[in-house]
Amino acid sequence: MKNITMSKTYQNLLDSIDNLLNEARQKTYQQINTILTKTYWEIGRHIVVYEQESREKAVYGSHLLDRLSNDLKTRYGKGFSRRNVLNMRNFYLTYQKWQAVPAILSWTHIVLLLSIEEDMARSFYENLKLGTINHQDIGQMNLYLNYFKKEEMT
Repeated sequence: MKNITMSKTYQNLLDSIDNLLNEARQKTYQQINTILTKTYWEIGRHIVVYEQESREKAVYGSHLLDRLSNDLKTRYGKGFSRRNVLNMRNFYLTYQKWQAVPAILSWTHIVLLLSIEEDMARSFYENLKLGTINHQDIGQMNLYLNYFKKEEMT
């Protein structure tokens, strides 16, 4: 009987340590996500400030994003494709105040939100009480918005 009690006590110890480690890991992931997201926002801000001061716009055909992407990939490795650098720029242009960025969103969520052109639809998903955003959700919301526009015009 004593071995069973010790075993349960040990299991309680193990479970409580497991809970502590899982909680610490979750907090660490959240902190890393916040720092990474803020860094990408700042990169976008730097690109926009550079464009405004130099009058070199990162429009289609501009070599700014290509050059920047190549240089960042050389220095820091993958994660700085032209598309991703453009997303960072668009991230800042969409959310010019850092405080307006919903804190719980990951970079993946933000990239999905950036693909939504309608502010109201983007705001709906920013609020993420319904769960994770996926491409199907965005497509469905765009379908509703396009239907609404069509009805408004008639």
